[in-house]
Amino acid sequence: MINGLLGKKLGMTLIFAADGTRIPVTVVEAGPCVVLQKKTEDADGYNALQLGFDEKKAHRTNQPQMGHFKAAGKGAFKAVKEFKAENYDEFNVGDEVNCTIFEPGDKIDVTATSKGKGFQGVIKRHGFGGGRATHGSMFKRSTGAIGQSAWPSKVFKGKKMPGQMGNKRVTIQNLMVVDVRPEENIVLIKGAVPGPKNGLVMIRKGIKG
Repeated sequence: MINGLLGKKLGMTLIFAADGTRIPVTVVEAGPCVVLQKKTEDADGYNALQLGFDEKKAHRTNQPQMGHFKAAGKGAFKAVKEFKAENYDEFNVGDEVNCTIFEPGDKIDVTATSKGKGFQGVIKRHGFGGGRATHGSMFKRSTGAIGQSAWPSKVFKGKKMPGQMGNKRVTIQNLMVVDVRPEENIVLIKGAVPGPKNGLVMIRKGIKG
């Protein structure tokens, strides 16, 4: 069984369990992914399957990429990632992998690029309390002191300061698969996953599950 696959985040909604409990879920279009290449230990030093997801037009793909995609015979793809597989020899180039590799109740890890929020201050970025908002305070939402003068005469690495927020690769572990709908290539995941709508996500079997 392959370790995971690629998908697209469609948005969030809620469903009701059999006992009436309301469950918030993220709807992910998981696959189908096409096997583009088999990495072997003899040739590459490790065993893995390279998957392609989300077809794109051939005229928007350069020639070296098209030459790589040609072996599978399924067109060009926007996203290409590698995944581990237990039954590696059972897969061939051109095979399709869909969301049936997951079952309700499975623990999964989801990796995606979080939403970018631009340059933010310490209150929004790190949850600082800020200073008094009274008249003449001159402090309010600023950072405050960041170091000492005589010693060590520098700012330590890792100091929480204003800066770029979001737009980073984030992995959320131990999320649960609530439902799998193979006819629609849909996986319902309990809770929120990183990234915007229509963003690329990588779903893998949970390493702690």
